[in-house]
Amino acid sequence: MSNDAVLLDIADGIATITLNRPQALNALDHAMAHALRDAAERVEGDGSVRAVVMRGAGPHFMAGGDIKAFAAMLAAHSDQRRADFERIIGLVHDAVTRLRRMDKPVLASVHGAVAGFGLSLLNACDLALAADNAYFTLAYCHIGTSPDGGATWGLPRLVGLKQAMEIALLGDRFDAARALALGLVNRVVPAAELETATQALARRLAAGPTAAYAKTKRLLGESMNRTLAEQLLAEQDSFAVSTTTEDFAEGVRAFIEKRKPEFHGR
Repeated sequence: MSNDAVLLDIADGIATITLNRPQALNALDHAMAHALRDAAERVEGDGSVRAVVMRGAGPHFMAGGDIKAFAAMLAAHSDQRRADFERIIGLVHDAVTRLRRMDKPVLASVHGAVAGFGLSLLNACDLALAADNAYFTLAYCHIGTSPDGGATWGLPRLVGLKQAMEIALLGDRFDAARALALGLVNRVVPAAELETATQALARRLAAGPTAAYAKTKRLLGESMNRTLAEQLLAEQDSFAVSTTTEDFAEGVRAFIEKRKPEFHGR
C-alpha cells in the first residue's frame, strides 16, 4: 500500500478495503486514488481472498471527490489541469475495472454519504448493504462535470435509462429506501447493525463455491453484450467446466447426504 488513505485487511479469506479519510468524509484525492488502485490490484491477485468488503471509515462511506483539492488545482493552466485529472481518474478507473472483473464477490457496506464517485464505487461492487442512515447523490452536475467511475455504464443497467438520467442530470439526494427500490442496494439494515450484517454476508460468500461465483459473476457481467444464443453457449461452457471442480463433487455429495457442503473454491 502506498499510503494510509485506504486500509486493507485480509483475514479468514475476506479482504476488507476501508476508505480512510474520515476527517474529509472519505473524499477522493490523489493519494486515495493511488491507494484504492493498489488495494484493488493486491486483492485481485491474492488467491487466498474469497470475498471482498468495501467500506468507509467514520460516519460516511464516501462524499465524492475532494472539492478543496479540486479548488487548489484551479490555478494550473487548463491543459495541465486536464492532464492532472486524467491521471487521477485513470487510477480510480483501474480500481473499478479490477473490482468488476476479479474472480471473487465484492460487497459494498455503505452508510452516511454515498456521493459522486462514492456512488460509482458502490455500482462497481457486486452486492451492497446500506445502513438506514445512508443517503445517495451522483452530484457531478453540481460542480459542472459529467460522471466518472463507470457511473454512466452501471446506472442504466441497474435502474434503467430514465432513472439514470434523473439521478445524473438533477443530482438530487435520495435515501436508502429509495436506493433499495431502485435496485442500487440489495438490503437496508439499521445503522447499528450494518457491521454485523456485513460480516455475516461476507463470511457466507467466503464459505461459498467461489470458483462458481467467479463464473457466475463473469456470465452476468458479460450478458448485456451478448445475444441469447451467445449467452446460452457461454452458460453451457461455464457449467460444464464447473462440473470438473472439487466444489461440484462436494456439492453433489452433500446434497445426497443431506448435509451442508464444505466448499474450498477448487
